[in-house]
Amino acid sequence: MNGKVAKAQTRGGVTSGILKEALVSKTISYVSRQLQSWRDDPGRRDVQSENQLNLQLVKFLDAQARSEFPMVRFDHEEYQSGRRSIDMSASPIETIIIDARLHTIYDPILVIEGKRLPAPSLDREKEYVSGGKDSISGGIQRFKLGLHGGDHNIVAMVGYVQEQSLSQWHKQINDWIAKFERGIFEDSCEWSAGEKLALIEEDSLNGVARYNSTHSRVGSVKKERFELYHLWIEMNCNKHKKQGSV
Repeated sequence: MNGKVAKAQTRGGVTSGILKEALVSKTISYVSRQLQSWRDDPGRRDVQSENQLNLQLVKFLDAQARSEFPMVRFDHEEYQSGRRSIDMSASPIETIIIDARLHTIYDPILVIEGKRLPAPSLDREKEYVSGGKDSISGGIQRFKLGLHGGDHNIVAMVGYVQEQSLSQWHKQINDWIAKFERGIFEDSCEWSAGEKLALIEEDSLNGVARYNSTHSRVGSVKKERFELYHLWIEMNCNKHKKQGSV
């Protein structure tokens, strides 16, 4: 079917003919395209905390999707394994058949974790990658352990870059992964050099970038490997600051 979407039967009925990988890819592209508009929205308060940024972004994505990407809706916090929850999710707006399986409005097709760069404190500085051996707080780490997105082949992270540049963080994240792989940093996961972030596109003028990486999971998880898309947005660079922010 070449990734195309067949026409829905009736409003409220079952939509068929959707390939999950194509829909997830379109959803990730939609999120990536909206980051700059969200950051620069004159109605958005200039907040700093991760929870507030996540909530703002979800509200913006969901509002815009109604006219620009009406196949999905966006929610803040999606429960995962145990009592854990992930920051954001995208789900179908109606019951659809994806890859010959029925998906209702309760079945997210994509889960998204949001992380500040840098982390809010020095003891958590590598948290985008991992919380280390004794703390399961890392963004990529939780995906590798299957605590987030354990039944998804493709997942995403949004990086709110509040200091330094996109390219500096790209280099730093890959350096941390290399040190976890060599055992310089201890962790509950095994790492390999092949898990480093690869550049897809970087727009330093507008402060947005996309990277991707491929990872293995640890333990008994439905999907042994997954692809992770990293969608980054510079928040505090002078050229992006809004006048009169509060």
